[in-house]
Amino acid sequence: MSPISTHVLDMTAGRPIANLPVTLERRGPDGPWRVIAQGRTDADGRIRDLLPGDCALDTGPYRLRFDTSAHSAFFPEVLLCFQVDDPSQHFHLPLLFSPFGYTTYRGS
Repeated sequence: MSPISTHVLDMTAGRPIANLPVTLERRGPDGPWRVIAQGRTDADGRIRDLLPGDCALDTGPYRLRFDTSAHSAFFPEVLLCFQVDDPSQHFHLPLLFSPFGYTTYRGS
């Protein structure tokens, strides 16, 4: 299983958002963010394999960049920044999205 996964749901329509581009970035020790993975949500709105299951995370700041431009002109992009303190854990970060709002949480 990928150490980082996501699930995107359309709160207005009450269904998953399929084919949504998602980029995973990590901030390096020297400061700038760098892309470490990219994917698209499946028909169920999920990305289960963003990173290979044997990929070892490092501690530090990460972010998921969701390209929501096809679903909202007001929020064309959503950034979820999070901190990895224990790389042995799984990080599931769902996004509940609508054209004028969004929320997220750490899932299981």
